[in-house]
Amino acid sequence: MQDAPGRPRRRGLLRLLVGAAAVAIGATAMTVAAHAEVTRTSAVAAAADCSAGYVALTFDDGPTTGTTNQLISTLRSAGATATVFPTGQNASNNPSLMQAYKNAGLQIGNHSWDHPHLITMSQSQMQSQLSRTQQAIQQTAGVTPAVFRPPYGETNATLKSVASSLGLREVIWDVDSQDWNNVSASQIRQAASRLTNGQLILMHDWPAATIQALPGILQDLQARNLCTGHISPSTGRAVAPSGTNPGGGTGGCTVSVARGSEWPDRFNVNLSVSGSTTWSVRITLNGGQSLQNSWNASVTGTTGTLTARPNGAGNSFGITVYKNGNTTTPTASCSVS
Repeated sequence: MQDAPGRPRRRGLLRLLVGAAAVAIGATAMTVAAHAEVTRTSAVAAAADCSAGYVALTFDDGPTTGTTNQLISTLRSAGATATVFPTGQNASNNPSLMQAYKNAGLQIGNHSWDHPHLITMSQSQMQSQLSRTQQAIQQTAGVTPAVFRPPYGETNATLKSVASSLGLREVIWDVDSQDWNNVSASQIRQAASRLTNGQLILMHDWPAATIQALPGILQDLQARNLCTGHISPSTGRAVAPSGTNPGGGTGGCTVSVARGSEWPDRFNVNLSVSGSTTWSVRITLNGGQSLQNSWNASVTGTTGTLTARPNGAGNSFGITVYKNGNTTTPTASCSVS
């Protein structure tokens, strides 16, 4: 009889032990599942080795309040980059968003002042559209564009000549996402799936469907071992960012490099530093090249590797390089001094 009161206690203890075992088994299963997910994610990330090359995601017409920051955030979270083609008018009206473009490491191109049909204009009107935009982007983002996309993809020999006189390489696109035509996010993603090494896709800064499609586009590119790059001012094709805006950075600063005006025997190179005001930039000239002139920085050296440091004129500076038979754009790297 004395055992009777103890039986419920033993049954209660048994239930506790069984419950604890179930929790332990469940926790182990969750740990295994979590480990498997981490392993799977790491494998996917490791697989994106750029072995299939680079493509350029391009976004026209920005910056746009409400979508530009979402665009930048999505690219940053995926470790991706892009080329943006703002209009001069939008750049002037949204200087903080232009700085956001620059701070995100995006390549910034020229898309005319207010998106007109340029081929219906005179040469002087074309010149005004492009030069005003160059100035607006320089003033708001501190960079000088080296690539130009004509509105609507419309061009002619006169426009090409005007762009070239401003140090701009005209680029169109290989794939049209049709995002301007009210297509769905899935259709935009499907269009991007056609991209191959070196190609450019036309998208825009403002459509909500484009912002919605972007994470999937980036996942698809990663799965195909394609990486996002920039547009080479020399070839107009997508290349690794270090090959297009040949630049890099260590120790808290980065430097972008853009080809400027060019003459038969020499050309300008525009450089812009972000991340620090106490920088040192190493500029590597190519074989045969030599320094003719520099501005807005203290530059030492004349051939081989040059060193540039601030001289109180800000973080954007430039050099003029004698070609001496070599037309390749110099590369640069930045460190905090």
